[in-house]
Formats: sequence, C-alpha cells, structure tokens
Amino acid sequence: MNSSPFLLYSDGKGNIFEDQSLYAVGRAGWDAMPVELDEWIALPDGGSLYELPGRKAIGIDVKTGEMRLCEKGWAVAAFIPPAHTGTYIAAFETAADAPTLPLFCYTAAGWYDDAFYVTALRIEKDIRQECSGYDAVKIENGVEDFLKNYPNNRLVNHLAEKCCRTYTCPAARNMFLSRWECPVPTSPACNANCVGCISFQPEEESIPSTQDRLTFKPTAAEIVEFTVPHLMNAPFPIVSFGQGCEGEPLLMWETIREAIIEIRKHTPRGSININTNGSMPKAVKALCEAGLDSIRVSTNSAQKTWYEKYYRPNNYAFEDIVESLKVVNEFGGWSSINYFVFPGMTDTTAEYEALRKLIKQTNLKMIQWRNFNIDPDWYLGRMGIVEESEKIGIREMMQLLRDEFPDLKFGYFNPPMERIRGDFEYDLAK
Repeated sequence: MNSSPFLLYSDGKGNIFEDQSLYAVGRAGWDAMPVELDEWIALPDGGSLYELPGRKAIGIDVKTGEMRLCEKGWAVAAFIPPAHTGTYIAAFETAADAPTLPLFCYTAAGWYDDAFYVTALRIEKDIRQECSGYDAVKIENGVEDFLKNYPNNRLVNHLAEKCCRTYTCPAARNMFLSRWECPVPTSPACNANCVGCISFQPEEESIPSTQDRLTFKPTAAEIVEFTVPHLMNAPFPIVSFGQGCEGEPLLMWETIREAIIEIRKHTPRGSININTNGSMPKAVKALCEAGLDSIRVSTNSAQKTWYEKYYRPNNYAFEDIVESLKVVNEFGGWSSINYFVFPGMTDTTAEYEALRKLIKQTNLKMIQWRNFNIDPDWYLGRMGIVEESEKIGIREMMQLLRDEFPDLKFGYFNPPMERIRGDFEYDLAK
C-alpha cells in the first residue's frame, strides 16, 4: 500500500485517473505542501469530484521526492458534503487563460487504498443534510401537499419551485419532509456586495451566481402561515430567516419582528433563528425583544480589513457585526458565526489572534466551520494576498481554540433548542 494518496487528474472528458508517479499534496493560501496520511479521510457519501480546467495538479514525485506538475490532464478537486470541513485546498498551477472556477469548494483529493480520499474532518454529528436521508418520492409528495395546503403563499411557492425542485436545497427539502430546520427567505435586497455572493453577481464578473435571488417581499402573514405548523409538529424544529437565495434579512426586520410576535402567540415550541451579516445591531435588538432565539453571523474573517474587503459593506462596518453578537448574548440567546474556512487565510497567526479576541468580546457560543465556496486563486487575487503569512494549520487552530475555550461549540448547522438547552451532542437519528 502506498504511503500517501496518489494524485488525481482528469482527461477533460469526465474521466478521472490516478497518477501513480505522483503523491497528492494540499494547499494553504498560495503554498502547496505535503499532507500527513492521518489527515486524509475517505470521500464522504454525498461528496463529488470536479475537474479544474486550465489547471495542472501539483504533486510529489514518488521517486525523487520533489514537487512537480502532472502533465497528463487537468487537476481534480473535491466537493465535500455538509457536516465536513476541508483542511487543505487542491494544489494546482493555473494557466493565464484558465476560466474562473464557479462558486464551490475545492478540497484536496487523492486516490488511496482503492478509494477517493480528501483532506477533511467531520466537524458535526448532525445528520440533517446526509444525502442518504433524502427520499425523492417523499420530498415531491411533501411539495405537492404544501402547494395544495398553501395555494396563495408566494413564499411556499418559491421554496417549492426554486429552492426544492430547481436547486435541491437541503434545507428546503427538509422543510417539505416536515422536519428539523425550516428556511424562511425574506429579503430581495442586500447591504453588502460580497465578492463571492451566491445569489447576485454583476454582469461584468467572470463567475455566475449559483442561484436566483428572491424577487419579492413576503408578508408576515405568509411567513406565519407555514412556520407555525412546522414549529408545532416537526422534530427538533427551527425556523431560520436568512437563506442563500436572498439578500440581507435584517433589511426586512420589521416584517420579521411582526412574524416572530405572531408565531409566539401560537406556539412556544422550537427555535427561531436568523442567518445574517449582523449589520444592524438595533434591528437585532428589536428581534430579540420579539423572541429571536439565535443568530448566525457570516464572516470570512475575524479581522476588520479582510472582512470589509470581501463584504464591501454599505452603511455598516465590521464593528456592527461584533455588536450584533453581543446583543444576542445580552438577551440570553445563542450566538454563532458562519466562519468561511479558507486554508492559508483562516489559520494564519493574525487571524487566530483576531478570532480569539472576537470570541472573548462577544462571549460567542459556537463556530460553524463552513467551507468557503470560491475559486482559490480568484479570491486571493481579489483580496490582494501576495506574500504568505505564518500559518498554524486548520486542525491545529481548532485544537488551540478547544483548549482555550472549552465551552465554545464547534459544528456546521444551527442547533435546535434541544441542543441549545444543553443536550449538545444529541443524535438526530434517535
């Protein structure tokens, strides 16, 4: 058995091969580097492989131990499914005329022991988005039932036709199976101009958005109509404002507040969450007063410079997202960050120190270690990263944080109330 996974390459026709003359390596920032065997895991169920056109993979020559390019075809990277966090990016060299990669994650992959392997770890026990848990017939029956029961609800229609049937959104599929976390998109507008926005990209950009953005403003009545039954009947129920198919939900905070107040008139059950950029602390306070239970603030960095360079905020600053996290904690709510993991930037010494400061400042409850869906070279170029910074390593950084902040939770999903109240290691399979 080889001592390290072999490098993968594609022939450009959808066929993937291993190159037994090269060992696979990983990448952090601009740097390619060897990866220890114990940092590779078998590609999880639901993962997939991509060829990377215009890019040649970098590997370690089996005989000489030197790094060199694979000239046999295009480089290959892996998409790893939810609940897993990538620790290295695929290592490749990009040609000048190579197309920009679409907005997916590009984890290092290789071939080992007759299986595909990736540089990742399982960060979350929750099974809510396991691909084996989705029954297409049951989902479609659920869609039909919802459309029949809520024929005039524009939001239900959007979740059915766009999110579920068109994009197979895992959260929407769970909603139509009447379980767990129910997505509630609310805002067609946004007050940030994220470089890698998945729902809106200017025409002049070289990448398309991965989905269409919500085009209307739902009413509180439309929200309440289907979320109350979900909270009353679903196992481990959550309703979550702020989804990938919309802008910034805090821009619709009055409607959300009205909906929360009305929801809580009908049921105290479950958790009400908002996924947000955290740009409007006063709006967050108003939602907490109405009954908001948890917040997840998205960020590519705990450093103001890198945050604002990526988010390009309109009329707010990094300090506002810090304040929003503080507000939720002051109300006794659950605070998470949706932390975009990019090996080589997330795990620099400067980022680690900034994250430690953020955790202390806000009494943060949880980090959701999310894979950053973006072309690595394009992102580093847009951020203006030229020189390499000192890197700790993703796994090593996680361990340092666990040691210093033993009460800080790690995961991938918004926890239901059962976890928030103390049974954090619950098993959805029960």
